[in-house]
Amino acid sequence: MRTVGLRTRVTAVFALGALAVSAAIAGTTYQLVRTSLLDERERAAVRAATLDGSLVRQGLSADEPDIALVLRNLETGETRRPLVRTDGAWFSRTADAGFTPAVSRELRQLVESGTPAVQRVEVRDDPVLVVGVPLQDGASYYEVTSLAELRRTLAVLATVLGLVALATTLAGAAVGSWASRLVLRPLGEVAQAAGAIASGDLSARVARDRDPDLDKLALAFNAMVDEVSARSEGDRRFAADVSHELRSPLQTLSAATSVLARRRQDLDGRTGSAVDLITAEVARFEQLVTDLLELAKTDRPAERRPTDVLALTRAVVGSRGLPPDVVESSAPSALLEVDPRRYEQLLVNLLDNAANHGGGAVRVAVRVQDDGLVLEVDDEGPGVPADERELVFDRFARGRAASARGGSEGTGLGLALVAQHVQAHRGTVEVLDRPGGGARFRVVLPGRPAAVPA
Repeated sequence: MRTVGLRTRVTAVFALGALAVSAAIAGTTYQLVRTSLLDERERAAVRAATLDGSLVRQGLSADEPDIALVLRNLETGETRRPLVRTDGAWFSRTADAGFTPAVSRELRQLVESGTPAVQRVEVRDDPVLVVGVPLQDGASYYEVTSLAELRRTLAVLATVLGLVALATTLAGAAVGSWASRLVLRPLGEVAQAAGAIASGDLSARVARDRDPDLDKLALAFNAMVDEVSARSEGDRRFAADVSHELRSPLQTLSAATSVLARRRQDLDGRTGSAVDLITAEVARFEQLVTDLLELAKTDRPAERRPTDVLALTRAVVGSRGLPPDVVESSAPSALLEVDPRRYEQLLVNLLDNAANHGGGAVRVAVRVQDDGLVLEVDDEGPGVPADERELVFDRFARGRAASARGGSEGTGLGLALVAQHVQAHRGTVEVLDRPGGGARFRVVLPGRPAAVPA
């Protein structure tokens, strides 16, 4: 399962925090407003019902009261429905529209006992407020007030509060994203500088920060890089000096073995074999010194420039005596921003490795993609065991893979140089199984496709 990034988690925490706070505020606000509006509507309904009840009481005090007429004279508007109950019968100013069932038995008993009462119920799925007022001679007056408008008002309020909570959540997410970028910016700069250092640019540093805590991180990182740079430079100079000092005696040995080799026919068999052995070992030693000098240079950053990697690949393959059809590519040319010297060196080393340990290269594939280059070199040797595929890129690596792949005439630095050149490009290199047998070395170099010169 993929781990969620720190920036995403920080943003989510801010968003959830904003959602929780806004939801709590919105819920509290809704409840307070709802309670306040209901209480206010109830007080207004009680006052109106009490006033109307007094008018009905006066109307019923006549000798022959007309209850329907008394109710029609009341100004109750469209939201209040007056009802009178006397001698077990209901009276209304219009035909019963279904409001008498809204008066519950408990409410009726309470009012008929002489106690005013209020109750909230629903009539045909609409909320109403029933107010009961006792009259003379056991009669009672009821006023049914519709709360539909109040329900609509509360629905609008809930919608507005929900939108406000949503906007607050989005604002919290935006603040979280901004805060995470601000907090993680130094880490991004450290990662960028570390990547540059890994590719050989030991001059990369992290800028100082005004924040004292973050400034400590920058100072510690830069001090570490200075120490690493000093040690790396010392190692590089030591390797270069040693290799340079070895060249003079090696040249003398090489000249001497060349003289012996030219007179080999004058020597007996045992002496001639010894001369051949010395000549091969001196040549191997010279290659080792050359590789050490090259390895000392690999700590420097890659010098990228627009390069036709396909043309360079074909030139290197041709210089190694391989047929042109070994190179595979879907395009006639492939311009990419790479270091041509490093690319040529890593390809030469892969081809030499295939020749020395894998019976020679049988396929060299070049693919340029939007995000970089993929280079594959196949051989037809025994392949590399899975448990040694990381070890073959170490310096002077020796193991079952090297033995099984054809001897030890190499210096043990070829694939280490390949790894260094790939790292300078911030790329990757791996060993795979070639379909049909053999090894496949795959190199991925990130880089932008170069523009074609006008």
